[in-house]
Amino acid sequence: MLYLVRVRYPDGGGLTAEGRARREVVRLQAAEMLAQEVAVPEIARRLRVSQNAVYVWRRRWLAEGEAGLASKGPSGTGCRLSDEQVDRLAVMLEDGPAAHGYTEDQRWTLARVADLITKHFRVRYTLRGVSLLLHRMGFSPQIPAHRPVERDEEAIATWRREAWQQAKR
Repeated sequence: MLYLVRVRYPDGGGLTAEGRARREVVRLQAAEMLAQEVAVPEIARRLRVSQNAVYVWRRRWLAEGEAGLASKGPSGTGCRLSDEQVDRLAVMLEDGPAAHGYTEDQRWTLARVADLITKHFRVRYTLRGVSLLLHRMGFSPQIPAHRPVERDEEAIATWRREAWQQAKR
């Protein structure tokens, strides 16, 4: 069982738009050098990329021109939930499991989140899909410290101060 803690990842953990734009500029610089018939190893050295990357770019450049080297946007499949649904899901998760009928403990599991999504949005996710969705939303799984409810922090502090000092001697 896991607790979910919200942490922000840039662009769902992938490259930001700026990062994609920087990479596109490098590919277009490679296209200019390819047009000037600069050798692939030399292009790789100048741009500080692998030769394999330059060979891939050259194939795409020969087949499609500079348009073949343009950024295709964020990678991966799109989310099956709308932005509004994702926001509603985040609010539901922050309300806690008890607010949605899970009274045994206060931990979200992937199975519970998958059930919540199915119940409220009529969209089915696998456990792995739920994990990826939560990561994209900025949630991070946290394994809770197992401490008994009966634990008395004051009594423990007193014991450490008094009894433990005597036992150490």
